[in-house]
Amino acid sequence: MPPAVCCTPCAVVLTGAEGEDGAPQVLAELSLACNWQDKPRQELDAERRLITLSGTALFDGDIAPDIEILAGTLTLYGRSWVIYRGTKCRNPDGSVNFTRLEVR
Repeated sequence: MPPAVCCTPCAVVLTGAEGEDGAPQVLAELSLACNWQDKPRQELDAERRLITLSGTALFDGDIAPDIEILAGTLTLYGRSWVIYRGTKCRNPDGSVNFTRLEVR
């Protein structure tokens, strides 16, 4: 994903396992530019429930090199979404080309 097409400002809060108080631990709070693709679609989750995905945010490179599982929230246009699936799309040499966050 070329940086020239990532021009929509957004905030990403990546969370991990639950802390002592039962709330998810905040691993990173990022203020980034993304390429937002607003394309609602429906798919089945692991429990065979129908969920609606609102869109996809694409980022240049690896937004969180130290975090394996991308979970948390994405805030864009004054609205907040839950990250359903985070993917680090890799080059043939193993480096991360771009990061994709699908939200619901």
